[in-house]
Amino acid sequence: MVKINEVAEAAGVSISTVSYALSGKRPVSPATRQRIERAVAELGYSPNAGARMLAGSRTHIFALTEPLRRDTHAPTHMSFVLATAVAARRNEYDILLLTEEEASAGMARVASSGLVDAILVLDVAPDDERVALARSIPTPTVFIGVPDDHEGLLCVDLDFDAAAVLAVDRVADAGHRLIGLIGQSQVSYEKSNFPPRVRRAFERRATERGVAHHFHVSGDRATSIQATREATASLVEAGVTAILVHAADDVHNAVLAELTDRGLSVPGDISVVSVAASFDTGALALPVDVIPLLPEPSCDPAVDLAVRSLSPDRPEPGLHLIPPVYYDRGSVAPPRDRR
Repeated sequence: MVKINEVAEAAGVSISTVSYALSGKRPVSPATRQRIERAVAELGYSPNAGARMLAGSRTHIFALTEPLRRDTHAPTHMSFVLATAVAARRNEYDILLLTEEEASAGMARVASSGLVDAILVLDVAPDDERVALARSIPTPTVFIGVPDDHEGLLCVDLDFDAAAVLAVDRVADAGHRLIGLIGQSQVSYEKSNFPPRVRRAFERRATERGVAHHFHVSGDRATSIQATREATASLVEAGVTAILVHAADDVHNAVLAELTDRGLSVPGDISVVSVAASFDTGALALPVDVIPLLPEPSCDPAVDLAVRSLSPDRPEPGLHLIPPVYYDRGSVAPPRDRR
């Protein structure tokens, strides 16, 4: 199969110039366009997609890059895939799902083929390899997540910093002066962008409010019920009166089970708040106050931005942060002396 670099070499131009000519995203001189069109015809490069692009029409396909790894929490990630697909279909677009663990490979492939009009990026890492690629290709790209280096990118995400601050303020306002956070597995703080943001904001806000605080992960390479119960026990023995949980439903259930086994009630003895939960905390053994992480508020505007990127009214690069919302389910109360 002929590749875009072969077309570029035959036409005596750069790969990006070939992409611009085929996609129409940026102006190319008539002489250069003729050379590229002649190379495309002579080499037989992507005849179907190329014909559509040279005609100036769209493919009405968005690529969605979602690398599936061994430690991927499938229910959460697939809820975002589904929400993105629904939003795309609402705009008369189909989704091409790219699941390679080497995330940039599939993204580079569809960008060079011209088979998609835009690319949506999920499961964003702090130092995501797709950032550099997004800056080098002409295909509009929208990140559902915020990498550390987001200069010049379009990013949509829940405001995790504000969510952590909201949770700390809720228990601090209730009078709690010693609190804990049970987070995700240790590897999540190395590979994902939002767990570290929640932890940093939790620690910063607690310090600002004069609240003593502790942090524990819920496992090493993956979440563990045993590790979660040990973390909960450690917080209880340290004297915390409120526990914030930023993890999946099994971690929440393990926290509640450990508290129950110790004869502690929620919220009578320990207040509990779920931060950025992607599941219904009302379905837990005990309903828990929650600041939810819902896929639609992030995926819907991300798709809208991708559609707008194809119009003359292209959105400016920048962060689009979704304000957090607090749902009170009665799991926070003023602290009482457990002695």
